Amino acid sequence: MSRIVQKYGGTSVGDVERIKKVAARIKGYRDEGHDVVVVVSARSGVTNELIARAKAVCEHPDEREMDQLLAIGEQETIALTAMALHGLGVPAVSYTGAQAGIVTDKVHTKAKIQGINAKPIEADLKAGKVVIVAGFQGITDDGRVSTLGRGGSDLTAIALAGALHADKCEIYTDVDGVYTADPRVVKDAKKLQEISYDEMLELASSGSKVMQSRSVEFAAKYDVVFEVRSSFNYNPGTIVKQEVAYMEKVVVRGVAVDKDQAKVTITNIPDQPGSAAKIFKGLADASIIVDMIVQNVGRNGVANLSFTVPGTETHKARKALEPVFAALGGGEVEIDEAIAKLSVVGVGMKTHSGVAATLFSALAEAGVNIQLISTSEIKISVLIDKAKADDAARVAHKAFALESL
Repeated sequence: MSRIVQKYGGTSVGDVERIKKVAARIKGYRDEGHDVVVVVSARSGVTNELIARAKAVCEHPDEREMDQLLAIGEQETIALTAMALHGLGVPAVSYTGAQAGIVTDKVHTKAKIQGINAKPIEADLKAGKVVIVAGFQGITDDGRVSTLGRGGSDLTAIALAGALHADKCEIYTDVDGVYTADPRVVKDAKKLQEISYDEMLELASSGSKVMQSRSVEFAAKYDVVFEVRSSFNYNPGTIVKQEVAYMEKVVVRGVAVDKDQAKVTITNIPDQPGSAAKIFKGLADASIIVDMIVQNVGRNGVANLSFTVPGTETHKARKALEPVFAALGGGEVEIDEAIAKLSVVGVGMKTHSGVAATLFSALAEAGVNIQLISTSEIKISVLIDKAKADDAARVAHKAFALESL
């Protein structure tokens, strides 16, 4: 039979009863003769609780120690899931990320996978065992625990599917698949039967909580087809795969909102060649991801620029910019956290015009002001007031008639 990699998110393994139900589902696949590798997240709420404890003892915890702490959540779940399978008479073995041979770089709290030694897993699969792997974590080449960032369990599952040459990769979550918008915000959002890697990547990087963007990027690079589906039923989900020609017939496939962004505005920097390069090098050296960027025309020898960063990294951004301003001889920082990023995504934008006009007109009619704009070949993103983000998502969804897909 086939080899399957399954990933179960925190809600799917949120308590003992849900872990038992996940174990029963896994047993069903094994009884059909499949080799099964399971990746699990920490139970829902555990990671947030650990972060809160860390900040209670230190306002800005050391990132190496955060990795040591946060890895605990998944280690609890792998052991409980293996025990639940044992209770059903299924041989199973649990692996931490390090035991699974997942080697990462040394950027703590958002490490990148450098390689996987899958031989131990292969041996246990050959022995007829179900292998349970802790998502979200790995180990550096010098033996330090590392974590992959929020949603890193998705990346663990897809990376293992590639390394193990799995026939199928299933990402189980608390929703039935990928929708045209967040169904909790847009009531008439529709579930998509399939979506391209590029569209899924843009939606994930734009705030869709269904998948982590790096995991989609990895899947595209290694052509790992995967399905997003619910662990609470047996309904078909959404297949994520390479783009095919007919997908371009749909101009816009989805709307996403990211409320976890902050706008950083830098004022009074010297208007001279190299100023922007030094600023963004300082941010890059601190491993801060920058998204939307706008630089104003310089006047009187000084210039201003604005960009967005994850809302959790504003403190790091301030700290990283201090030596840059000292070297430039000027510069001040203002941070606005009351913003959100709205994005519309679709491969059909490559061959259809008028998407920007439709979006901007719809937002204007709804009284939504646009602060920044960025585009790619298949995406348009705008920065707007966070308080109007949900209304803006509903307006954009209706403007492109996504309820009719």
